[in-house]
Amino acid sequence: MEKVPGEMEIERRERSEELSEAERKAVQATWARLYANCEDVGVAILVRFFVNFPSAKQYFSQFKHMEEPLEMERSPQLRKHACRVMGALNTVVENLHDPEKVSSVLALVGKAHALKHKVEPVYFKILSGVILEVIAEEFADDFPAETQRAWAKLRSLIYSHVTAAYKEVGWVQQVPNATTLEPGESQGHVHMCAHARAHPGSAEASLSRTPARPTAHAALLGAIGLPLSSPLPGSTLSRRPSSEDPP
Repeated sequence: MEKVPGEMEIERRERSEELSEAERKAVQATWARLYANCEDVGVAILVRFFVNFPSAKQYFSQFKHMEEPLEMERSPQLRKHACRVMGALNTVVENLHDPEKVSSVLALVGKAHALKHKVEPVYFKILSGVILEVIAEEFADDFPAETQRAWAKLRSLIYSHVTAAYKEVGWVQQVPNATTLEPGESQGHVHMCAHARAHPGSAEASLSRTPARPTAHAALLGAIGLPLSSPLPGSTLSRRPSSEDPP
């Protein structure tokens, strides 16, 4: 049967995003070392995410009131969610040899977050950036360029599949109003951030990101558009011990 243009475009996109065998092995080797300490790594990622991007907490009724990193680290609800995030990512990484499985898993994640949780898709891009940042720090002495590129490629693959699911269900961007602003945010800042989401290469996008802090991999992270976070007091991987919210 002859394919319609839309189906052909999807196939071309998926082929271009597929990781090579060497890239899959590089990602899986790095991930295996992180996943061995699944809960603590996941907590470190989420704490950094919520501290540097507090607007993300609006989707989590059980810990959206938390402000201090240490309080977040100790939260059973946050730790449970961290395990869900790591588990979902583990499913993707373990099935990189099966593009259809990866596509199916990410489609389910995307549709659930769009239809049930009403989460703006930009948060997937931000969270995946934080994950890459943590990986770069954890393996600062053992994170060669080819592995960095493989992870950047996986990040792009995840985001494209998730946003495709959002488009499939007819997602309409949610624009906050003055009553939903966070302390310290102005309406102008919200408009700037909305423009930044629509035009990621714009000046507003650069200004809306948390200022980058220098690391050995700052060039990599900046080049692929990752939001570089600032260090968290009391919440780093170097010191980690030996329902209704979005999954």
